[in-house]
Amino acid sequence: MSRIQGGLIDRDKPLNFTFNGKSLRGFVGDTLASALLANDVQLIGRSFKYHRPRGIYSAGSEEPNALVELRSGARQEPNTRATVVELFEGLSAKSQNHIGSLDHDVLALNDLFSPFLSAGFYYKTFMWPRAFWEKVYEPAIRRAAGLGSLSMEADPDAYDRGYLHPDLLVIGAGAAGLMAALMAARAGAEVVIADEDSRMGGRLLAEGGLIDDAPAVHWVEIVLAELGSLPNVRMMPRTTVFGAYDHGIFGAVERVADHLATPGDRVRQTLWRITAKASILATGATERHIPFADNDRPGILLSGAVRAYANRWAVVPHRRNDAPIAIFTNNDDGHRTAQSLLQKDVPLLGVIDARSDAESHGDYKTFAGATVTGTRGRKGIRAVQIAHNGQRNWLPCGGLAVSGGWNPNVHLASHHRGRPRWDEAKLAFVPDENAPKGMFITGAARGQGSTKEALADGQRVAMTVLDQLGFGPVNVPLPVAEDEAGDIAPIWHVPSSKRAWVDFQNDVTVKDIKLAHQENMRPVEHLKRWTTLGMATDQGKTSNVTALAVMAELTGQTLPETGTTIFRPPYTPVSMGVLGGGDTGAHFRPRRLTPSDTWAKTQGAVFVEAGQWMRAQYFPRSGETHWRQTVDREALAVRSGVGICDVTTLGKIDVQGADAGEFLNRVYANMMGTLKVGMVRYGLMLREDGHLYDDGTCARLAEQHYVVTTTTANAGIVYQRMEFARQCLWPELDVTLISTTDAWAQIAVAGPKSRALLERLVDDADISNEAFPFMACQEVTVCTGLRARLFRISFSGELAYELAVPARYGNALMERLMEQGQDLGVTPYGTETLGVLRIEKGHTTGNELTGQTTAAMLGLGKMVSVKKDSIGAVMSRREGLAADKRRLVGFEPIDASDPITAGAHLIKPGEAMDLAHDQGWITSAAYSPHIGSAIGIGYLEEGDQRMGEELIAANPLEGQNIPVRVVSAHFIDPKGERLR
Repeated sequence: MSRIQGGLIDRDKPLNFTFNGKSLRGFVGDTLASALLANDVQLIGRSFKYHRPRGIYSAGSEEPNALVELRSGARQEPNTRATVVELFEGLSAKSQNHIGSLDHDVLALNDLFSPFLSAGFYYKTFMWPRAFWEKVYEPAIRRAAGLGSLSMEADPDAYDRGYLHPDLLVIGAGAAGLMAALMAARAGAEVVIADEDSRMGGRLLAEGGLIDDAPAVHWVEIVLAELGSLPNVRMMPRTTVFGAYDHGIFGAVERVADHLATPGDRVRQTLWRITAKASILATGATERHIPFADNDRPGILLSGAVRAYANRWAVVPHRRNDAPIAIFTNNDDGHRTAQSLLQKDVPLLGVIDARSDAESHGDYKTFAGATVTGTRGRKGIRAVQIAHNGQRNWLPCGGLAVSGGWNPNVHLASHHRGRPRWDEAKLAFVPDENAPKGMFITGAARGQGSTKEALADGQRVAMTVLDQLGFGPVNVPLPVAEDEAGDIAPIWHVPSSKRAWVDFQNDVTVKDIKLAHQENMRPVEHLKRWTTLGMATDQGKTSNVTALAVMAELTGQTLPETGTTIFRPPYTPVSMGVLGGGDTGAHFRPRRLTPSDTWAKTQGAVFVEAGQWMRAQYFPRSGETHWRQTVDREALAVRSGVGICDVTTLGKIDVQGADAGEFLNRVYANMMGTLKVGMVRYGLMLREDGHLYDDGTCARLAEQHYVVTTTTANAGIVYQRMEFARQCLWPELDVTLISTTDAWAQIAVAGPKSRALLERLVDDADISNEAFPFMACQEVTVCTGLRARLFRISFSGELAYELAVPARYGNALMERLMEQGQDLGVTPYGTETLGVLRIEKGHTTGNELTGQTTAAMLGLGKMVSVKKDSIGAVMSRREGLAADKRRLVGFEPIDASDPITAGAHLIKPGEAMDLAHDQGWITSAAYSPHIGSAIGIGYLEEGDQRMGEELIAANPLEGQNIPVRVVSAHFIDPKGERLR
């Protein structure tokens, strides 16, 4: 294996790299695979199950064998295909999936036990003895499973997201893709052309040949230069379009800096969301192989890959005159490889052609009607056995190129569950008329594989797309190219008593497919899962069609009758890093700040993450050394004077329209349509299964205008479900929804002096108890003309209001409230105090609304109206839910110095502490400065009938068994006189 003349590498720019610690050299333009071949490296890795030696097999993203680990430390990257890795200075690569050295893999012993590891063995083997599973089978399987290893260090690189909205997305930059993009660009369309390779040109870079009487590469360079000069074209090499989604949306990953040792100030990869009016799929085709005995040795490659390495990277698998290259084929493509190698003066053993009428296309020997029946060479092919004219002979060779035909890359066309159809003339699955809407397929991706066919088809499809997009005709002369022969014979495998590999990475053989047939795993979906065929990192790109043909042969069916699986995203593996977009640490998810965040920071607030929000937890003052001192002070201040708290995070949804009341009647369990203008009502929302999933308030500001509030945690899901109901369940209703959570800053003003404080801010409105009673609402102005909304509702159990102003005034409102309330002793309080106040009052939050809560458990069963239908109402009355006797009650410790812990289970004294005797659990707990002890609320079997009973609050994880007494959940003002 050595360099030959020609190629598209830059020999003036050598690059140093290492493989398994050995220093090697390549050139700019090399891939890791081509550089390894040029340095006489045949053995690259080991197969997954049997750990058989594996070498480079292809030249693109379909590679099943050459998976390596790149780099080291935090940037270590496993399972990388050497065929798509651009060589760079200092690249460090090593083999994977072996114990011990690559040459002496301990797990190669698996190959000796292959009779016991056949198809489906994992379904049949690890079933007995049962006690072995956790201690023997599972540990052994986990150690053997997986490919490569992780560094377990944080990824140091940055990732990005991007959005594009072109008229046309061209996927693939080969002959057809470039032709289509050129026409669309000249017509004035906004064009994005993306290709997974680092260099655009597709197979034209690998085939040689002429276009317009000049090397095809020259035509590629001319087209790329023109496209690059046009402002309406975005060229995206190193970009894989991995998925086709709804509404013309495509997912793509651009490898911005993967070809560099370190990204520097660049992002490493960018995740693109491309929304195109139309798309052209020009992804070419992938060559398949022909299984024969021992066809998995290093040095056996696909024929098209051998041609690509020779023409593009100037390297061949072997060049020694005493060990020439052999070619095994059932079609004319193998002869094209022979011609390319002859032009490079590479010695050939000959072309072994399964077709009996095959003839040579040049000065080389053709074995017509012959097949390869075996190979020799454990870690690299050394000889090939040829069956020809009734005889079998061993001939020495240093490399074997195999071609079984080409499969159009229909993957993206299938992402909307479109199945390809079988083309008997081409012996391939080609796209049917069921591609995603707006997608047009061209070139080899639809079976038009020759350069002449691809150019013409690209032109034709571009004209169709441009016409549909409303662009005028454009004159782009069709280049002149040769029309290569494409004759092929249906030779799917060479029968043998030995193993013949179909899926190289997962070690699936023809024998495995026969066993699946024998065990009645004949449907293609069953075949795939029983044998793991096509379930490796290459997703069966080189093996699936061959396997289906073998099964068709066994069942006596045609290939169309046998069928095919369909493809799902992603087309090739996508890193978790780029899918996350670099959202790690503090950027793991959006951090939302309340409108009063700036003011709270100046007050020295301690913050807590509540959902996506950063909320003030409490406001410590000088001399306070423990958080509970602060919280006790804040709670006492609210109940004796006045406190203010930013409650903007509660979800707010504007509901408007002539049918708004009827709509709310259907989504709330209780009546909302009868709510008077200017009033607020507490409401419950049920899931379809009858369980309570959110509570909140509904305010009616006008005849057709309601404002719904939700819990902070469920703001998003409530809005989504309401929107689903509006659009899908009752589209006939005249109602409009909009989330206004971020539009309004909302401040709770609570305590006996809250009205006195608000009267200093509200302009002209009468907010006396008579004019503005409990559960009233009104649009007002504050601070001399600022529009606002005022709600008289209370989460604390005190006289309280919530004042809403446009969000940009939220910070100023907090400052004004503090300024105006100084003489009233106004005190800011945070979420910790809010929790104490609501537990003292028996109010519920997410701790109580677990998704398994019913309205009856809260003591609110009568709120589920029987006078109307609503989501979940009928299911809430089913026997399983209606019979639930757990009720929300309060708990206080027998010894006032004892703590109460949320999550503790409730057990009768003297009974065993197990699930059989579990009476319920404590959902929320806090220290109450008003009661002078810890308190809690939670669910207890028939709790409303057990007041005064003593139980044990069991917390075995922390060794706590606290005697508690059952009391009312309303520890403060049980009659609700303060808030009225």
